[in-house]
Amino acid sequence: MPRVKVINYYIYTIPNRGIMYLTREQEQILNGEKGEILQRMFRLLTRLGDIYKADKMIPIGSVQVAGVSYKSIGDPGLEFLEDLAHKGARVQVLTFLNPAGMDLEEWDILGFPHDFSAKQLRIITAFKEMGIVPTATCTPYLIGNLPRFGEHLAWSESSAVSFANSVIGARTNREGGPSALAAALCGLTPNYGLHLPGNRIPEVVIEVKAQMGTLADFGALGHLVGKQVRSKIPYFTGIFDVTSDHLKSLGAAMAASGAVALYHIKDITPESHLMDVKGLETIHVTQKDIKETYESLNQGTNPDIIIFGCPHSSLREIIHLAKKIEGKKLKKPVWICTSRAMKEIANRMGLTSIIEKAGGKLVADTCMVVSPLEQMGYSTTAVNSAKAAQYLPGFCKQTVVYGNIDDLLKEQIK
Repeated sequence: MPRVKVINYYIYTIPNRGIMYLTREQEQILNGEKGEILQRMFRLLTRLGDIYKADKMIPIGSVQVAGVSYKSIGDPGLEFLEDLAHKGARVQVLTFLNPAGMDLEEWDILGFPHDFSAKQLRIITAFKEMGIVPTATCTPYLIGNLPRFGEHLAWSESSAVSFANSVIGARTNREGGPSALAAALCGLTPNYGLHLPGNRIPEVVIEVKAQMGTLADFGALGHLVGKQVRSKIPYFTGIFDVTSDHLKSLGAAMAASGAVALYHIKDITPESHLMDVKGLETIHVTQKDIKETYESLNQGTNPDIIIFGCPHSSLREIIHLAKKIEGKKLKKPVWICTSRAMKEIANRMGLTSIIEKAGGKLVADTCMVVSPLEQMGYSTTAVNSAKAAQYLPGFCKQTVVYGNIDDLLKEQIK
């Protein structure tokens, strides 16, 4: 790219697009003066900035890297990560990992394939060598990576991006695995998209006239709205008295069925009071719409396994399951997926013991979507997550049973 020096900045002219300002230090990175790895990573970021007309690079507070499961990245991804790690690549900001393809400690007990597990552990080792925290969770905001309002991030997992933008009011685009890793190594990301206030304005109003209660209800709402609005920013009315788990479920579903990375809810999300929605297109969601969405997601009747925790379960969700099955026995395998940190808390509270005595498993580090379920003998999976219901048929060749946690467990408790 042609460039002109202006005081302490270099202006990169971008044909048919505009200009991008780089500092002297960024110029040195691009020229390879800070090493070949940083040069490669920064080139990726500048090319991304070119595409989306970014005017400059901005510093970020944290990164969440996707592309962690061996199922997702395979041998080429493993070799790429090991090459970076062996050449001394090290992250510049706090960086957490998305879920892996298995429980990193109890994979053998749970029946994960040995060849798969060996390569998954090599992936985690490579990330650790780069200074990345091996959290393996899609809910980093629950375990120590809680951004502040307005903070710039480079997060990649779709539900985490939605939660950070919408519920916290931080600023992040939905990064791909390579761009998030590049941002972590450089400590920078291009200034475009949802980093800019003018791109965070709602484009459509969703008037909810249905009664919303369970996580599955909010998942169904999100699935329906995501399909209708695609990548637009929705503004919800008619939603009241929600927990962060409800918002987590709503955002995850919209990101899966559509490409919604930011939403607003009147009087609930932090930027909602700043938004003028007069004159916007309005979509009405009725009880009938929610019922029909349940029916469209529910494709099976007799699950081989029931799995909760997509996105990863909070402590509130774990407590709810433990209370439901305490002192009882489960007829079918039941997993509740969560982060390793959340499982440690559950261990201390005795919740893990309650779940295991009933025949269930508290599974850390992974979720059903990125795990090799089809290799483990499962073909029909019951979930209360609309995100999981969207992805399981394609990613894991599963027939899906969809419902709320109480209904899914009703036939499975002895």
